[in-house]
Order: sequence, then C-alpha cells, then structure tokens
Amino acid sequence: MVASAAARSTELSGLHLLLTYECNYECDHCFVWGGPSQNGTMTVETIETILTQAEELGTIEWIYFEGGEAFLYYKLLCSGVRLAAKRGFKVGIVTNANWAATDAEATKCLKPFAGIVEDLSISDDEYHGSNDGTRHTHIARQAAERLGIPVDFITVAEPEAANSQGVVGQLPAGESAVLFRGRAAEKLAARVQPKPWQQFTECPWEELRHPERVHVDAFGNLHICQGISIGNLLERPLTEIMHEFDPDTHPIVGPLLAGGPAELVDRYALTHEQGYADACHLCYSSRCKLRDKFPGFLTPSQMYGSEGSE
Repeated sequence: MVASAAARSTELSGLHLLLTYECNYECDHCFVWGGPSQNGTMTVETIETILTQAEELGTIEWIYFEGGEAFLYYKLLCSGVRLAAKRGFKVGIVTNANWAATDAEATKCLKPFAGIVEDLSISDDEYHGSNDGTRHTHIARQAAERLGIPVDFITVAEPEAANSQGVVGQLPAGESAVLFRGRAAEKLAARVQPKPWQQFTECPWEELRHPERVHVDAFGNLHICQGISIGNLLERPLTEIMHEFDPDTHPIVGPLLAGGPAELVDRYALTHEQGYADACHLCYSSRCKLRDKFPGFLTPSQMYGSEGSE
C-alpha cells in the first residue's frame, strides 16, 4: 500500500495491549468474546517488543493494559506496567476488579501500581457481577483512592437504556451504551428495535482515518477496531505499518469510510437482514461473512467467537 498524505500525518497517541483474551467473566456485551476458556496471552518478550516499537514510533503517550482480564496474569501485568513506566509512557489498566474480595487483598494487589498507574478503569455494571451482592469494584476503588491511584468506573448500560452515551476509544466514565459487536451482536441485539440497514452509512464511533489509539493482541494483530487488523507488529514494525497504512485502500476500512457498514453490504454483495440494532451490529455481521475472503484483515478468530490460538 502507498500511504496518502492524510494517513502519513496520523499521530497515534495510545496503544492498548490486550494482555490476554482470557477472562473470569463471560459478559454478554464483550467486544472481544473474553471468557474462561479463551486463550491468547502475551509474554514479557512480546510486551518488550511492543514497547520498543511504540518508542520508535515516537508519538505514543499512553499504554493501557486490558483484556480479557489482565489481573489473571498478575505477575505479567506488574512486569508490563513497570516496563512501560520505565520507558516514560503514561500507564492505564482496565479491570473488572474480581480480585478485590477484601480491602487487604485489594490493597496488596494495587500497591505495586501506586505512583506508576495514572488511570485505573474499573468495570462496574450488571455484566460484571455488580448486582449479585459482591462489592469487589467498590473495594478496589476505595483501595486505589487511598493509594493515590487515579480511578473511575466504567458502566455499560442494558440495551434498553434510552439515555446512554456511545463509547469512543477508551470507555468514558459514566454510563455508556452497548455497542452490538462481538458477543453483544449475538447475545443482546435482539433486545432492541432493529433499524433499516440502509441508514447505517458511517462508522459513528471509531476514528478510522486518523486513529489516535489502536489495540494490539498477543498475536501481534494491530486492531483499528476490535477484529479489524491493519497489520501485525510481530511481523512488520509499527512505524512501517502506520506509515504505509492507507485507509481508503484497506478492504474493510475503505468501504466503512466511503459509506459505513451499508457500503460493506453493497460493495461485497452480502446477504443481510432488513434491520439491525446499530451500525456496529451490521458491520460485525458483515465482517463475519467476509472472514474467508479477508482472513488477514479480519482476525484473530477470538474476536469472532472462536476459542483457540491463531
């Protein structure tokens, strides 16, 4: 691909490491199909490779560690956080706080991150056990506040909620709407009134032309949106991937920029329903149909509900 001037001017500032696809929860709204039987976990060597490439790119400010559930691999998480901070990056963690059964346990887990982690985002909603009588999230938040770790809750509303805001990049504090991609497309989409597929003529949530943050998984896949790869930084350097990325010629990003998920349907003559829950629902459903045609761009299988390593 030959990069356009617009693509070359992109300044990526955030790199979100999917430390593992494994999770102790199996939430219905999960973008990445996280669950107890998922696999694909980074090594320290992979983290070091990613951080080196982030340094070489020269524009990365934030490194986030998420999953899955990053705390399932606690020693690896601690090593990754220390390595990222030592290289001068701002560091964030996303967690469901299931590890915070007591104040003593929460404090012990979080103490190594005091003075290093600049954002601890805790998932706190019905999908993460907040209504089952446990108080893990609140215990974790209180421990973080005592240790001086900046902390806030991430809350994803039920599909029927009318006033939730959509998510963009790192989930904002407060209540956010479900985006019907990943497991949510299968588990939750039927709970909302479908809208005509032709109306989804843009991607409303992701910045596809000038991404400010991307995700990278244990296999090296660089996701501009979960499940849409723009390269593999274990095969090609991040600097090369970003310099050569031309969104208009990417077989998935290009149509999305030209006319949204509806353009994916039209351009590739896909079979489809008449209505979908939202733009993500149509996009994800279309991508599932295109995986055999574009396996290198619509990867890994974990992002599409299949367990096992790539």
